[in-house]
Amino acid sequence: MPTTIAGSDEEAMGPTDGAADIRASRRTRILATIGVNHALHDGYTDLIYVLLPVWQAEFGLGYVALALVRSLYVGALASLQMPATALAHVLGARTVLVLGTLLGAGGYALAGASGGLVGLCVALALSGAGSSTQHPLASAVIARTYGTRARGPLGTYNFAGDLGKAALPALAGLLLTHADWRFVLWLAAGLGAVVAAGVATLLPREPILREEARARPQVAEPGDPTVGRTGFGLLVAVGILDNAARPAFLVYLPFLLQEKGAALTTVGVAFGLAAVGGALGKAIFGRLGDRFGVTRCVILSEAGTAAAILLVIASPLTLALAVLPVLGLMLNGTSSVLYGTVPELAPHGRVEHAFAVFYTWTLGGSALATPLLYGPLGDAVGPRWAAVAAAATAFAVVPIMLVLSPHVARKP
Repeated sequence: MPTTIAGSDEEAMGPTDGAADIRASRRTRILATIGVNHALHDGYTDLIYVLLPVWQAEFGLGYVALALVRSLYVGALASLQMPATALAHVLGARTVLVLGTLLGAGGYALAGASGGLVGLCVALALSGAGSSTQHPLASAVIARTYGTRARGPLGTYNFAGDLGKAALPALAGLLLTHADWRFVLWLAAGLGAVVAAGVATLLPREPILREEARARPQVAEPGDPTVGRTGFGLLVAVGILDNAARPAFLVYLPFLLQEKGAALTTVGVAFGLAAVGGALGKAIFGRLGDRFGVTRCVILSEAGTAAAILLVIASPLTLALAVLPVLGLMLNGTSSVLYGTVPELAPHGRVEHAFAVFYTWTLGGSALATPLLYGPLGDAVGPRWAAVAAAATAFAVVPIMLVLSPHVARKP
């Protein structure tokens, strides 16, 4: 797989308008296919939040145990991203994405068939392992396909992921009022098998992706590799805090809403509202980062996240539900800006490796922080103060972003 980013000038795409149209159509198909796959996997990830109260009642779990159950999925997702990237060098990105989607769906099918907590935990770990293939490979394919104009398409890709977060949890919350949770997981697994077939059919073969990259002039790497390493390290630190704040709050959102009198169906709708806002945030902030700068957008989104979390905690149910789309917009808006900055700060231009490292550390930090820090905090002081800690985590991004700002400013 190529490891450099290419530019995306239309003039370099071919000698005729017809060739340019073919390549534009191919890029659109790649983005659409990867976007649907992203929607599935992100929907799988957030589906767990809706099921936490169900599993708490069925297995008698505390908040630490619930955080551990979720972290089995996220931990497998985070820890296997670099091996998935290495495997793609052998089998190709399309093959690994298809296999990962099938494994993710198979894990949920096994979870639905499990008879106890141990089986459920094993199944969630398998599903998370399948989802580990998605983020680094899909992001790198988009970066190669669109070149220096990849920030906008990466925002669209993230927007698609949040559509899945909006649809699957809300649908599951509705179905859980009429069906057993195991049946709901089987339906989710069937959907995954359909998406895997679509990826196998519609995503181009690896040689075609390489042709897309060769069709554009390469962008030179900055002369000082220390600048790239330092900036990339700070970017990873920002991503870790950003990814830790999100689950630290969402794990407790169902219980905060239930304290306000929300039924299980309302909890599912609440996650849908937050995800709709998150989808808009990912679509909008990626382009705002190009127009107004990375630093301003990240500081705005993280400060807004902290303020919105505190407002949800303090508000009655109706107002809290109204705030959730705004919270989702701020909570997820940062990620599009960060993802679009990864190719710019990738040390030595190794884009696939940079994405794999970024996702491994950011998602791994999220997987560890939730059960080791926020789970015990919830058991000790309750969901409200644990959610306040999530707000503080989001705001902690601001000073780090100010340090990162000069490194981002060096980029065109």
